Amino acid sequence: MLVKLLVAAGALLVPVPALVLGARGLLKQPGYSPDLPSDRVSYVLLVVLRGLVLLLVLALTAVILVSTIGAVVVDVPLHGLVYVFFALDVLLALLIVLSFGRRARRPARRRANPAVR
Repeated sequence: MLVKLLVAAGALLVPVPALVLGARGLLKQPGYSPDLPSDRVSYVLLVVLRGLVLLLVLALTAVILVSTIGAVVVDVPLHGLVYVFFALDVLLALLIVLSFGRRARRPARRRANPAVR
């Protein structure tokens, strides 16, 4: 029972914030120029693939939560595929956070050296 609850908690704590961050960074592309047609095509392809990854994570999270909550209520063992889905869900959530879920980095501040003045 504890393992089922840990899987459900892990499915809530890792992928859900990744979905929020990924949805916020879905359309952001640094260096994108709408003037070039080749940029437009690659941008559309990138946004579509990001959207598909977000939908896959949402679907996997829903399946995991429904399976684990149902297994806890009815008191049956979890199917082995739920653990595979959980691992895939966590890995895709990490992919989202590390690729397009991050905020843009700020430019580094120059050091103020009073000796130069």
